[in-house]
Parts: sequence; C-alpha cells; structure tokens
Amino acid sequence: MSLVNRLRDALGAVPAVGPQEAKDLVDAGAVLLDVREPYEWAAGHAPQARHLPLGQLSARVERLPADREVVVVCRSGNRSRHAAALLVRSGRQARNLHGGMRAWSADGLPVVGPGGRPGRVA
Repeated sequence: MSLVNRLRDALGAVPAVGPQEAKDLVDAGAVLLDVREPYEWAAGHAPQARHLPLGQLSARVERLPADREVVVVCRSGNRSRHAAALLVRSGRQARNLHGGMRAWSADGLPVVGPGGRPGRVA
C-alpha cells in the first residue's frame, strides 16, 4: 500500500483488515463484497462472497444490508478501498480487505471457481 493510500486510510476513514480478521468478521455475520470484474470473479473468489463490480456499486448500494458490516475485497486492495470509502460515505459500516484476494489466497483461505471447484486469483 502506498504512503498516500495509508495516509488517506489513517485520516479517514476506511478501516482496513487482514485476511484472517476479514474471515472472522464474515463468520460473525459481515458481508464479504467482491468488487472485481466478472472475469476475475469467475476465475476464483471467496466461497461466501457476494459479487458486485465496482462500476455498478454506486447504482446498487441499496442492495447491500445497512444493518451489517461490509468487508470489501478486490484483487490487491486498491479498488476495494475506493468501494469501502463509497460505502462509508453512504452511511454503511465498511472495511477494506488489505491486500485483497492475493492476501486472502496467500493466507491459505479458500478460493473457489465455477461449480465450487478450486479457483485462482486472476
């Protein structure tokens, strides 16, 4: 994460979590929102994630529950940081998964593809 992005997060407002904390939050009821493009999602995603590409998020934010925390993930954490900031501005509790699906996968957390088969981070 660049110094500029770290300063933005420190100043404002987008809390970040690591992969294991994200999994723990999801296991406790948070929504895991994957904002990657459809081809990235199809290659592999966390089994419990919901998919909503970043480009569609502002028009569909109302589809996300307002009473649950949202952990946002992308490939590396940059797009998801922007998405989490959008959610915070819309009054939702949101956190960014620092390091994205790359970090999730590197921590040995599950990644599935079509039909529940093992997936990969694209």
